[in-house]
Amino acid sequence: MKYLCLVYVNEKKLEALSPKDAQTLNHDSLAYDRHLRENGHFIAAQALEFVKAGVVVRRQGDKVSVTDGPFAETNEQVGGFILVEAKDRDEAIRLASKVPVIEFGRVEVRPVRELV
Repeated sequence: MKYLCLVYVNEKKLEALSPKDAQTLNHDSLAYDRHLRENGHFIAAQALEFVKAGVVVRRQGDKVSVTDGPFAETNEQVGGFILVEAKDRDEAIRLASKVPVIEFGRVEVRPVRELV
């Protein structure tokens, strides 16, 4: 079964990392992606730019509105995702608990619903 691991991070904490610590975190994250791939769990993963680079698009009838980020006053923002294959929820949770950036936020694990 597929599970989406939504990675929420505190961007202020990430921005405060030294260049060396940021490089180490990137290295550790890519290494974990390789580990997931080697063990048959990896489907896709991607980090996101900071929330200030994003926009929100809304549509009401024929009217489309675009709002620049940031969108909400929160301590954590969606920072990326990992799509994994896991035998069950417990395995998906175990995989999510080892995402290196989790120390800067949290990971939400949700099963993927296949639309037919």
